[in-house]
Amino acid sequence: MEEYGRYEFNQNQNQYQPVQPEEPKDPKKNHDNLKKFAKRAGAIALSAVLFGGIAGGTMVGINMAAGGSTQVSASTGDTSDTNSSKATLQTTSATSDGSTDGQSLDVSDVASSVMPSIVSITNQSVQEVQNYYSMFGMGGAPQTEEVESCGSGIIIGENDTELLIVTNNHVVENADTLTVGFIDNQAYEANIKGTDPDNDLAVVAVNLADISDDTMSQIKIATLGDSDALSVGQQVVAIGNALGYGQSVTTGIVSALDRQVSEDTEGGFIQTDAAINPGNSGGALINMNGEVIGINSAKLASTDVEGMGYAIPITRAEPILENLMNKTTREKVSDDQAAALSISGTSVDSSVAEAYGLPEGVYVAEVVEGGAADNAGITAGSVITAFDGTSVTSMDELKQQLQYYAAGETVDITIAVADNGQYVEKTVSITLDKADTQGSSDSQSQGNMQDSILQQGYLR
Repeated sequence: MEEYGRYEFNQNQNQYQPVQPEEPKDPKKNHDNLKKFAKRAGAIALSAVLFGGIAGGTMVGINMAAGGSTQVSASTGDTSDTNSSKATLQTTSATSDGSTDGQSLDVSDVASSVMPSIVSITNQSVQEVQNYYSMFGMGGAPQTEEVESCGSGIIIGENDTELLIVTNNHVVENADTLTVGFIDNQAYEANIKGTDPDNDLAVVAVNLADISDDTMSQIKIATLGDSDALSVGQQVVAIGNALGYGQSVTTGIVSALDRQVSEDTEGGFIQTDAAINPGNSGGALINMNGEVIGINSAKLASTDVEGMGYAIPITRAEPILENLMNKTTREKVSDDQAAALSISGTSVDSSVAEAYGLPEGVYVAEVVEGGAADNAGITAGSVITAFDGTSVTSMDELKQQLQYYAAGETVDITIAVADNGQYVEKTVSITLDKADTQGSSDSQSQGNMQDSILQQGYLR
């Protein structure tokens, strides 16, 4: 059939017939057809993605009705949930130029890495307490009772025979027995290796021969960081034996640097809002690289407000610890070997030192004639400032040091002697007397220190 204009020639009937106009197309029907085609194409494409049929790094984004999103990588098949609930912290470990490395670490990773280096320390001591009658001046001698306190420590090294642990001095002072508990809940007796009361630091030692192989396999020596590179706002983690319950972890930031906590302490403490509770003393303040950058002290924590804990910067502590680690480990001597300096003295704390212009230590009020101090050339009016290299600020501290030395030992003592209105330090060697013999015991002077100083002409 051939078409001419609006007519066509019908060869069967040998005549022209009008051409019937085509039925107009339904646009809705066309739209439905397109939708069906699109669905088919989408299904084919999705199938190809799921079965690896589409190559070359394409990515299909599927928006979730709840508002979240999941990304599907066609090239790897991996999915990553952008609404993940896993808590992470941005690492703020400082580099040599004080910048941060930007690596994200989980607090649990830092804690699990450092916990084998943290120990609990139990201090058992016998302390003097007043009874009801003596408190109200009604006579009666004070009584003694056994007291137990808890703290924390950090494993910082070992020598041929000992595992060495740093803690606060106030955690171990006056101890009759020290026990160290490790991460496997095994406990071993420890001895004081060295103390520095001025900086509230101490090193204790556990004999390696006493520690089981199983315990040794679970513990490790802590890695020390650089506290001088800290910045305010860095995240930190604190680990310690809080309240004596065992190891616990708190986290926060560095709130401030170079803080002076009180008039009796030097400046330079790290302030943090990570909780530092009783029992945390001697534990570790850690950066997000798992490095120890501070030694926590609950003694310095504020009791008036929350979120103000303090730590001794590790960089400041390092030279002190190196000295204490190399001291001779001492055990308390038996009563029949107890030693004495053969003096009576008075404690010179910071307030007394300021009032009378004295160095802090033990003011020697009297010297027993022919005793150890007299033989060493120590005279009344001198101030003992250190005993065998360890500073002393009170008569109690001096007596505590003497508990580890036997009669007959020769020890170096640092004294401050008045010289033209000023005190000059010098070191003398003294051979210790046997305590509790006539004229050889040490006692707290009951006299008036000001009168004694005036008699010596040292008051200024």
